[in-house]
Amino acid sequence: MTMTREQAGEFASRWLPAWTGNDPERLASFYSDEAVYLDPAVPAGVRGKEELLAYFRRLLAANPDWVWTQVEAIPMEGGFLNKWHARIPVGEGAVECIGVCFVQFDEQGKIRRNEVYFDRHPLLVEIARHRGRPAV
Repeated sequence: MTMTREQAGEFASRWLPAWTGNDPERLASFYSDEAVYLDPAVPAGVRGKEELLAYFRRLLAANPDWVWTQVEAIPMEGGFLNKWHARIPVGEGAVECIGVCFVQFDEQGKIRRNEVYFDRHPLLVEIARHRGRPAV
């Protein structure tokens, strides 16, 4: 089954806000018990709800004020490609970035696979500058 743009947008309108505010249990509720999640910080991925929840607890605690919004949804078999915008506070400023992730669902409508891709370099440079260290 392929989602429509409207279905993907509706899902993203509930899911993306769960990335803000340090509520890892809420975010994890969108994922299946066997979910696989990858992002630039964990390129080998985390597998299963328990491992995913532990990762989300660390990640969201470190970034309680970031904000994710959908730019565009592109339907694909079993889910959608999500183009997003993130505003990530660093010190007194913020890094704005665009990235993509693909989201695939299980039969119950829970995320079974979520892979996130974006250029982390601007974020790493800003973090290093904020900490008074040379850029990476």
